[in-house]
Amino acid sequence: MVQIKDKLGFGTAPLGNMFREVPEGEAMETIHTAWEQGIRYFDTAPFYGAGLAELRLGEALSKYNRDDFFLSTKVGRVVEDKTEEKEGMFEYGRKNKLTNDYSEEATMRSIEQSLKRLKTDRLDFVSVHDVSPDFHGDEWVSQFAIARTGAFRALTRLREEGVIKSWGLGVNSTEPIELAIELEETTPDLCLLATQYTILNHDRALLKLMPRALERNVQIVAGAPFSSGAAVGGNNYNYGEVPDEITAKRDRLKHIAEKHGVSMQGAAIQFSMSHPAVAAVIPGSTKPAHAKENILAAKKEIPDAFWMELREQELVSPHAPLPID
Repeated sequence: MVQIKDKLGFGTAPLGNMFREVPEGEAMETIHTAWEQGIRYFDTAPFYGAGLAELRLGEALSKYNRDDFFLSTKVGRVVEDKTEEKEGMFEYGRKNKLTNDYSEEATMRSIEQSLKRLKTDRLDFVSVHDVSPDFHGDEWVSQFAIARTGAFRALTRLREEGVIKSWGLGVNSTEPIELAIELEETTPDLCLLATQYTILNHDRALLKLMPRALERNVQIVAGAPFSSGAAVGGNNYNYGEVPDEITAKRDRLKHIAEKHGVSMQGAAIQFSMSHPAVAAVIPGSTKPAHAKENILAAKKEIPDAFWMELREQELVSPHAPLPID
């Protein structure tokens, strides 16, 4: 099993123009700021702006020694030359059409495309992206079956050949990972779980996935530790509107954090880091100042009294490991 050297990485979904137009210079400076602050693990995907995040990340990282950082991207969508009108999270991204395809052929084609956009000759980790209920509804099981005999086998072979170090699923729900880690023929070893192990939302992951991941020796990368912004005052929760109950919970957390002199960025990142199944946490940002704040907050010591009060107020699960444990 490959060990990620540092528990803090950088997620690049926002740099694909998620929810807004991000100037090129701002995107480049954000990546370089993360590097200057010691970040050496970068995650991206073709889905993020139809290749835009990969292009930006590849350009920025081309200035550094490839042996000095970990790089991960995803398969399951192929970027086409033809264009289409966009809507939703990445309506401000590139107009290239994305084709959902979890077959082996599409997996290899996607990897070839990503290598070109990322200006590199190799990938460290590859995730099968969004083979999950939130993107495919009731069809997710049939899409999972295609991935099991397509992408999973291709990535297992690449791992065995030493072409990639690890592979897994990159999803926003726990069920696909729970299913995948029980497979014997094609077992993932590093899965990216976004939005589901955060200070605002972690009960379901704690119930089954995290204990089983430890048993099966599967590492979890916790993506979107701010619940796509809600935890730090943003307008989105898990890529949608913020429910009233989440706003109320966030406000209670913020009140306690302020009382103890703790930033919500630090509380959110360090909470997600504390589970022994979590290999890394990858917050994202589009602004250099925010990226620097996140990194510094992740390293700043938080008083034990803060974590104890969260437990006493039942704002975190009694089963959630905390830095004081």
